[in-house]
Amino acid sequence: MWRRIGKGNTLLASPEIMDFLLKAVAGGRGEQLEIESEGRHLRLSATAFADVVSLTISDVTALKRRDASFRLLFDSNPVPMWVFDAQTKEFLGVNDAAVQHYGYSRATFLRMKLHEIWPEDEWDSHAEALERVGEAYHSSRNWRHLRADGSEIEVLTFGRRVAFDDRDGYLVAVVDITERRKAEARIAHMAHHDGLTDLPNREYFQERLKQALEQAAGRRVGVLYIDLDLFKNINDSFGHPVGDRLLKDVAERLTLAVRGGNLAARLGGDEFAVILAADVSPNEASACAGLLIDMLKAPYDLDGQEMVIGASIGIALSPGDGATPEELMRNADMALYRAKSDGGGVHHFFEREMDLQAQKRRDMELDLRRAFANGEFELHYQPLVSIASDRISGFESLLRWRHPDKGMISPAEFIPVAEDIGLITQLGEWVLREACAEAVKWPADVKVAVNLSPAQFRSRNLVQIVISALAQSGLSPRRLELEITESIFLAETDANLAILHQLRELGVSISMDDFGTGYSSLSYLRSFPFDKIKIDRSFVKDLAQRPDCSAIVRAISGLGRSLNITTTAEGVETEDQLDWLRAEGCNEVQGFLFSAARPAAEIAKLLADFGQRASRAA
Repeated sequence: MWRRIGKGNTLLASPEIMDFLLKAVAGGRGEQLEIESEGRHLRLSATAFADVVSLTISDVTALKRRDASFRLLFDSNPVPMWVFDAQTKEFLGVNDAAVQHYGYSRATFLRMKLHEIWPEDEWDSHAEALERVGEAYHSSRNWRHLRADGSEIEVLTFGRRVAFDDRDGYLVAVVDITERRKAEARIAHMAHHDGLTDLPNREYFQERLKQALEQAAGRRVGVLYIDLDLFKNINDSFGHPVGDRLLKDVAERLTLAVRGGNLAARLGGDEFAVILAADVSPNEASACAGLLIDMLKAPYDLDGQEMVIGASIGIALSPGDGATPEELMRNADMALYRAKSDGGGVHHFFEREMDLQAQKRRDMELDLRRAFANGEFELHYQPLVSIASDRISGFESLLRWRHPDKGMISPAEFIPVAEDIGLITQLGEWVLREACAEAVKWPADVKVAVNLSPAQFRSRNLVQIVISALAQSGLSPRRLELEITESIFLAETDANLAILHQLRELGVSISMDDFGTGYSSLSYLRSFPFDKIKIDRSFVKDLAQRPDCSAIVRAISGLGRSLNITTTAEGVETEDQLDWLRAEGCNEVQGFLFSAARPAAEIAKLLADFGQRASRAA
């Protein structure tokens, strides 16, 4: 038989096959051999029974090609991957990305078992999860893994059952979400904290005050409403950067002074507040207010420059001064105005007969109505600069009030009152019409940005007003940019979204202002196709000092690129900030590096100066 098989020029006649068959007969057991013949991979299985030999030849070419493709995909994949034994949990193979990402050598990896990359406190959870996996699985939760240097990373894992080197195992791909989770944590923190001082913000303060009142069960809860004296003078004299640094120092002092279950927060501008939640007595509240005033009036050293401010505090105590957060805040605010009217630097408790705030409000209302009738309002324009062309791409219109006796009054002071008395819609319409009329005088490629308030959306005739302003001025809709903040989504969200869509259908652009400072800015990008997002100045200011700020700005710029949304960075004041933003792909910038807001009469010169600068650069 062997002589007959060995004759001729057939596959079975090769010496290799003959030796294989003889070995099967001699051994009396099954043998396997893989060979390559004429470009095909063949698997031979031989079994001998006495003088009978059973030979099976299988074409495994396709299987070999799949295995080679798998090896190539596995080894060169940029995602960390490994295969572990389904029974022993030993690592059977790891790719280069896993070696690099985890820091173990390949040899070390292949001597390890799966549990060695798990933190000890998650062993049981990991083991239980593995018991439940089937043919394929993905993470039902985030897991922690250990790297060779002992550091932890947070990951998602995805796997499926595979045969690997004739062993039953699981192929696993790992996605490191550590940085993403840090960014999410930062965004969650931002939802409840002030971007400048990192103190709790107004929203979080109100949440905590509500909780304190619910837990007090009739016992006293105190609210201290704090306003800084002379801060506006420093802001006006030395500029906003110095003012911002001073606010941060104030916040640090408050953080040191307010401890335990109490809470200090920044409400906005130079206003702060404190919750005293431990059944506080009037004497204790008074002592705390006195301590804070003394602490805040101590000199501040800013780059060798000594600065002194003061503080006035209004105090309201529940339940006598109010049983709700709104009542306590309102009454503490009224007490604050009494303290301010007494010259500042003191504290006052709320008193029912107090009417100072009401009188002040009445005076402000009368002044505002007179100002509107007398034409005391004016628009200033701050340039928006295209990073790519180094030219002015537009201007943001900013409302100013030039009071005949008090001079320039901050919008932060009169805008809230204008909103309360219903004047804001008239002001908003005037701003829109004035800005469009001015912008039509500019070059055709220069836009004008106008801020919209929630009150204008509530008026329900906003779309008609925009149409009228464009028609009256002759300004092209593509040159009008309407800026909103996320506050318009806090009430009547669906109706306001419908208005935004109508506005966008006109051809105007819609931008989200102060992006990243609110608690749900990201969610609104899913609700509406914004043309632009403006990165808040609080992140830009600290680019060089705070890695979290640079990470957030980088993430927002990347988000803009991914969604094809223009990104504009506010508050750019240095060339270093500009260079960093350019490198990260930001489209536009705005800030004192280029120009403060200017009156309309100075716009032509500003455009000419920028045109000359761009020409020289070219």
